[in-house]
Amino acid sequence: MCKGFYTLLIAQFLSALADNALLFAAIALLAQMHAPDWHTPLLQQFFVISYIVLAPFVGSFADALPKGRVMFIANAIKFIGSLAMILGVPPLYAYGIVGIGAAAYSPAKYGILTELLPPEKLVSANGWMEGSTVIAIILGAILGGILASNDPQLAIMIITVLYLLASIFNIYIPKLPIDHKLPKKNPAFMLLDFWYSFKALWLDPRGQVSLAVTTLFWGAGATLRLVVIAWAASALNFGLEQATQLMALLAVGIAAGSVVAARFIKLEESTRVLPAGIIMGMLVVAMAFVQHWQLATVLLFIIGALAGYFVVPLNALLQHRGHELIGAGHSIAVQNFNEHIGILLMLGAYLLMVKADMPINLIVIAFGLFVSLCMTVIHRRYRYIKQ
Repeated sequence: MCKGFYTLLIAQFLSALADNALLFAAIALLAQMHAPDWHTPLLQQFFVISYIVLAPFVGSFADALPKGRVMFIANAIKFIGSLAMILGVPPLYAYGIVGIGAAAYSPAKYGILTELLPPEKLVSANGWMEGSTVIAIILGAILGGILASNDPQLAIMIITVLYLLASIFNIYIPKLPIDHKLPKKNPAFMLLDFWYSFKALWLDPRGQVSLAVTTLFWGAGATLRLVVIAWAASALNFGLEQATQLMALLAVGIAAGSVVAARFIKLEESTRVLPAGIIMGMLVVAMAFVQHWQLATVLLFIIGALAGYFVVPLNALLQHRGHELIGAGHSIAVQNFNEHIGILLMLGAYLLMVKADMPINLIVIAFGLFVSLCMTVIHRRYRYIKQ
């Protein structure tokens, strides 16, 4: 890996650390404000809506400028959102501002991989990227959970400093030649260009399978974080701090699975990992029958490992096909659009189940069965796809 890749990795780690810590700090702040329980999934919906609304524009934005500069601008928006929360802006709105920065950040941070590295390095690079992100999730959950349980405002101040540090590292990311720059910059042309990119990836067999899996994975992953917190409170009598530590174990599993995938799965073999997603869904169902924290830790680690194992190769495949077909930034924007529609819909379903006072164990079973059935359908359709 080149030196610029490691600079990118540090910048991404700091930004992801702040993103994840801020989520738990914002949840604690909502609890301090005595907000209704259903505001917790609504918090994440405010965050992800920017990925959907801005998808036609952020890919073009990422491809129109050096991606290190795009990451700097996006981090500055995150900084503003975090600062707004300190200054008293309601958490839902402030977290929505951070979501705008995150939507702009994502196409640049993943798109730059195809510009920095050759195709044969992409699975390994994604393993590093996912591994560092997962470590950030672990530390962010712990940092956010511990600090926010005592003083949410202090936690948010520390997180704001992390965004500032990430922006400093963004400055030192190598400036690479601009790839797939748009000939026109008016919004109508960008919408048409995004629609072309959307169709190009969904009509490509390898783009189709990787989009289907990553959309399901991120929708499930975002919802699972909230499900685990509620389930830990009900089944294990855990508070927010202890629940975030369980989330850390899930993240450790994702990191382990990512490392295994990066080491043993080649780009042309990406679709062979699909059965891992079916097993993962069934293990989520098994959570409903667990009442001891020792068994819960083992189960969550295995669920995370299977998730990391199957998503990293398919993420790399999607980046590779996207770079070939439409440009890296456009590809990640389309990916984000699909993934965050998945997140919005699954969080919406979870929100409705919480508002309906559905038992958490029934929610866990429904969630796990949905994931397993979806992965079964995807596997049956794409297992013989030509690489």
